[in-house]
Amino acid sequence: MSSTGNSTGNKPIRPSTGAAHSRLFSVGGYRPARVVTNDEICEHIDSTDEWIRTRSGIATRRFALPEETIQDLSVAAGGKAIAAAGISPEQIGAVMVASCTVTNPIPAAAPEVASRLGAVNSAAFDINIACAGFCHGVALGSDMIRAGSAEYVLVIGTEKFTSIIDKTDRGIAFIFGDGSGAAVLGPSEVPGIGPVVWGADGARASAIEMNGDWVDKATAGERAFLRMNGQQVFRWAAYEMAPVARRAVEVAGLTLDDLDAFIPHQANMRITDAMVRALKLPAHVAIARDIVDMGNTSAASVPLAMETMLERGEIASGSTALLVGFGAGLSFAAQVVTIP
Repeated sequence: MSSTGNSTGNKPIRPSTGAAHSRLFSVGGYRPARVVTNDEICEHIDSTDEWIRTRSGIATRRFALPEETIQDLSVAAGGKAIAAAGISPEQIGAVMVASCTVTNPIPAAAPEVASRLGAVNSAAFDINIACAGFCHGVALGSDMIRAGSAEYVLVIGTEKFTSIIDKTDRGIAFIFGDGSGAAVLGPSEVPGIGPVVWGADGARASAIEMNGDWVDKATAGERAFLRMNGQQVFRWAAYEMAPVARRAVEVAGLTLDDLDAFIPHQANMRITDAMVRALKLPAHVAIARDIVDMGNTSAASVPLAMETMLERGEIASGSTALLVGFGAGLSFAAQVVTIP
């Protein structure tokens, strides 16, 4: 076959070309107004505020209103991120909504979100990789910008766990909360998003799963709820994610000393602490601990934690941060980014 055409002599297909590099332009979050304390959670399970804080680090979490949808939460966070990025919605070439709590999968949430935001020139699709969804979206968005598929990309992580959590389940009722976090990605003259290190271990997928099919449950007059093998997930995350995080720093051409912040998925404070110890992070690295106030918001947790650290002055624009997402699948993704 000719290097300038195909075997039939047709003209070669012109490839797309994009920016040399990509970066985060902004971050925006939406936290539902209702604050739920551990004492309220304990009205439905046999536990205490002290036990929950000790086991997870969680003091409060946010619950969305019953009428608030994934789309509503996503629009709130996405609109905030677009405004902070200083671009018009029409400039966005792709909108991704990362969520594992969309209970009505058809149509996807992203097309409605894009329309309501005014991103009328964008592709729009959902990502369901649970807690690793936002970091997957950042990797995909970065590749799209550099390949020329889009100039700007909006990545939104949104969860409404109140739709799928059994409030009487002592194992997980206290862990999860609702919320949405978003980021705008765009072109850059210098690298602002490092290579992704990602993967999945489907052999252990049953560690986090629904207790049945939505349709079958509804037909039987029941609801489908999330179930989790807490000990199995804890061991996997606490001990197998540190090498993933370390590799993400290495492929970015950096060392742990070059980091200003570590922003892992806010799954459990003990998991975060175990990862910090395993990585032997330098004392100057700021650690995201948004789980104290927000609980585990899955795909929303990384951008929400990033926004919180910026608002509190724990990190500054231009800081170098290591992001790690991990959860159901069992899936994971990590990359180093420059804070917008």
